[in-house]
Amino acid sequence: MSNIHILEHPLIQHKFTLLRDKAVGAKDFRELLSEISMLMAYEITRDFPTKEVEVETPVAVAKGKVLAGKKVGLIPILRAGLGMLDGMLRLIPAAKVGHVGLYRDPETLKPVEYYCKLPTDVANRKLIVVDPMLATGGSASAAITLLKEKGAKDIILMCLVGAPEGAATIQRDHPDVPVYLAALDERLNDHGYIVPGLGDAGDRIFGTL
Repeated sequence: MSNIHILEHPLIQHKFTLLRDKAVGAKDFRELLSEISMLMAYEITRDFPTKEVEVETPVAVAKGKVLAGKKVGLIPILRAGLGMLDGMLRLIPAAKVGHVGLYRDPETLKPVEYYCKLPTDVANRKLIVVDPMLATGGSASAAITLLKEKGAKDIILMCLVGAPEGAATIQRDHPDVPVYLAALDERLNDHGYIVPGLGDAGDRIFGTL
């Protein structure tokens, strides 16, 4: 799958393995998720464009590089995507934040939209859509479609773990959108959960198990 990228940095893989453990409580889960999100954000921004500028140090004038190009927008898919937001904002504090609220119908497994609040200038930003799980891919695909309808043209999808079914959905519906994962797991079970996965990310983040 040409637009699917697995981030294999040792720290990402180490912390993600810890995150999978069912014995990890909500507090530690949230902290690990924030750390992994920051590390993943570091990896996916490595090719962002820069420009050369001059700054005056206490000693002399120095040439250096600063970010150029489009400003960033972070779009967590509610509710689990919120768990990834703090870590990313620590790395990209100037980013604007939008929210897309989707839930998965338990019978049809199809996404249902219930909330959308976005920056007014999404057409001029590089948007990073975040959600811990890429299961069927329905919610992520629907969120990306919604953003495109609002004028967005430059979108990245960042998830912790995906299933082949979800990756195939994004590849089919949005081949122009690169997808970054810490792991691509085996499959979905009959309830639409990723196997081996990490359970319900929203429940583990907010302690609603």
